[in-house]
Amino acid sequence: MALQVDIEKNLGSFQLQVQFDAENETLALLGASGSGKSLTLKCVAGIVKPDRGRIVLDGRVLFDSKAKIDLPPQQRQVGYLFQQYALFPTMTVEQNLTAGLHGLPRGRRKAEIARLLDRFRLNGLEKKLPGQLSGGEQQRVALARILASRPQAILLDEPFSALDSYLKWSLELELDELLSDFSGSILWVSHDRGEAYRHCGRVCVMHQGRSSPVMTMDQLFHDPGAVSAARLAGCKNFVGCQVTAEGVRVPTWNRTFRCSHLRPDAEVLGIPAAAISLNGADNPLPCRVTRVLEDVSATILLAQPEGSEGEPLRVELPKENRYQPGDRIQLSLSPDGLLLLTNT
Repeated sequence: MALQVDIEKNLGSFQLQVQFDAENETLALLGASGSGKSLTLKCVAGIVKPDRGRIVLDGRVLFDSKAKIDLPPQQRQVGYLFQQYALFPTMTVEQNLTAGLHGLPRGRRKAEIARLLDRFRLNGLEKKLPGQLSGGEQQRVALARILASRPQAILLDEPFSALDSYLKWSLELELDELLSDFSGSILWVSHDRGEAYRHCGRVCVMHQGRSSPVMTMDQLFHDPGAVSAARLAGCKNFVGCQVTAEGVRVPTWNRTFRCSHLRPDAEVLGIPAAAISLNGADNPLPCRVTRVLEDVSATILLAQPEGSEGEPLRVELPKENRYQPGDRIQLSLSPDGLLLLTNT
């Protein structure tokens, strides 16, 4: 059940321009806060009407501005799991599930509710209100209600953003298990690259309302293409560059580096933490330590390349490494790990 989205929405100071296809898969919409991820989901669900474009689900047109088609949410067969689950607070678990069965004949509802209670491990909770449930139980009720309506696509809007890390991990595993037999497309909105990597095969990066071409999760980390995508992949070191016949020149450092993947239009060199090592032979870069920060599992150095006054490099080393501000070190930049990027 493929989902095709090509829409625009003008909100004055913010413009949404999104284009992607999800082919019966879990596709991540990854971006910083305010990039338009949740707005995109609301357009797909029919909560917000785009100004222009088209949304098609399994060959069925949900929205088409030219043909003046705009199906209401209840006709789209799209399940939307909100951040706070959006359960009806004065209705019991059983009543919330019944609300998802509005299209089913009354005589079959009892059997379907029994099936859902068993499938989502909710037996014994039928008469409880949402406020009497744990976070995991609320999530299971919300997902059961969504799947009760037999959607062709599911939209997940940062389902773990308000949870502490331990509860998040527990519910993440549970949600993945409950969705394992869903055969349609899933859009998983997140700003957490690890969460997206664990659950999604491909990703559409969003930046200031615009979508980038869909790529695999491995591409995001190893060949993101743009600075905005590289930031989301965890890269923290960026410096202006020029691609020459000799390699990648960094004018502010007065140095040229070898890079395994040259890109003529690159404007920025991204240097992930994994591409930096000490005292290697590849792309040596003498630096002076300007600051030392102790993190939970690493020592972080801010290292200024010699002869430059630009931003220092952020270097992560194992905890046993002991350096002081003023120490001189020689870094090595892996040609295979460097990222050539456009400045978007």
